[in-house]
Amino acid sequence: MVRADTPAAASVLAWDLPTRLAKWLLAALVGLAFASKYYGDPAMVWHQWNGLAILVLVVFRLLWGVVGGSTARFAAFVRGPSALLGYVGGLLKGRPAHYLGHNPLGALVILGLLGLVAAQGLTGLFTTDDIIVYGPMTPVASDATMARASALHQQIYPFLLALIGLHVVANLAYSLFGRDNLVRAMITGRKPAAAYVDRAPATPGSVIAALTCLALAVAIVFGGIALAGGNPFP
Repeated sequence: MVRADTPAAASVLAWDLPTRLAKWLLAALVGLAFASKYYGDPAMVWHQWNGLAILVLVVFRLLWGVVGGSTARFAAFVRGPSALLGYVGGLLKGRPAHYLGHNPLGALVILGLLGLVAAQGLTGLFTTDDIIVYGPMTPVASDATMARASALHQQIYPFLLALIGLHVVANLAYSLFGRDNLVRAMITGRKPAAAYVDRAPATPGSVIAALTCLALAVAIVFGGIALAGGNPFP
């Protein structure tokens, strides 16, 4: 029998390793993509590789959101309007419901980030400066498509930065003033044992499932570009 004051009893699994790795790798790649746009990559070769890697991670996360650990699945944390309004109401009253995984408001931010990052990566496939930079899909895209994609690629950028900033501030604020240290939990994968609205502890996804999702994500991104007539290798 485990005593209540032992580490095993003091914390429970919140997010499995593939979910955490995908989050931190995606954050690092987005940061590198922004850096490579402005520093030391005039031909945008590394920028394009970053974009392709980002698309692979986004596809992986979508697949993992179906077959991954219990708190990684979209069905587990994407909730309806009533749950969202109830959570926001409790938050405004200083009594928010306690979730092991993403709360309803956090779920919206996660979906928004995935959507904007995916849009940024997809438009990048068709982006060109007509001089040096040609995205992987420019060989089969019309001039109008490339012009529109290039414009959207620039227009999405400030919204993505704003949502990333909101996400960082919200996580830091919740870690400093809330009941959980979300930053530490996303590193260690564990949260204090407590009464959560969703199931605790989380059920991790399998390693085989994670590797399968990763292989499928690589095939979907690179294979999809090749099948569409593009150049998947910048």
